[in-house]
Amino acid sequence: MGKNKLKRFAENETFENLFQHTDYDVREEMFPMRGKWHTHYFKNNNPIVLELGCGRGEYTIGMAERFPNKNFIGIDRKGARIWRGCKDGIEKNLKNVAFLRIKIEDVEHYFEKNEVEEIWVTFPDPQLKKVRKRLISPNFVSKYKKILAPSGIIHLKTDSKELYQYVIETAPLENWSVVENISNIYNIGITSVLTEIQTFYEKKWLSEEKAISYISLLTVMQGRHSDLEA
Repeated sequence: MGKNKLKRFAENETFENLFQHTDYDVREEMFPMRGKWHTHYFKNNNPIVLELGCGRGEYTIGMAERFPNKNFIGIDRKGARIWRGCKDGIEKNLKNVAFLRIKIEDVEHYFEKNEVEEIWVTFPDPQLKKVRKRLISPNFVSKYKKILAPSGIIHLKTDSKELYQYVIETAPLENWSVVENISNIYNIGITSVLTEIQTFYEKKWLSEEKAISYISLLTVMQGRHSDLEA
């Protein structure tokens, strides 16, 4: 392991905005912040928004800066990557940001029922050969439904045509309601959170002239737009 990684892992231990799975055995006892994110960490009742697979935290930080009346939690399992987001949050003095270093498949152990208002999945591995591992699949959405509010919305931003098409085809089969569906966000001529914040991978895909697609879902058949899309 490189010295740079070891240095980041050590610094992760000092960040007040980071919670790591290595500090808790959530399968044996409840994660102490579960159900208490509003009262014990953010100290407000603002809606909680998750970014799954947040990587370096560009989207989590970018949204937190643009929407101070919402609370954002970036989730990733890679300590060396999440370090960057934690450090940016501290240096920018963002009080509406936290990070969780956990496996996404364990997310239901870290939040209580109805505790989360929205979930963003930005440029996930499309898992072309392993459908159950796709972060928007019946397997994972069933976990999200345990923590999402009844009107909770799920956003997907992806460069993968296969994943994008899979979600479109799966939605009616699983009774998910498609709120918004854009095959290429850079072709619609609208400036929004969808185009203003670009992750490391998004910049890479754009340089390769790949289309960036977006779709948002409700996990029950009803209509509602997120004010993050305004």
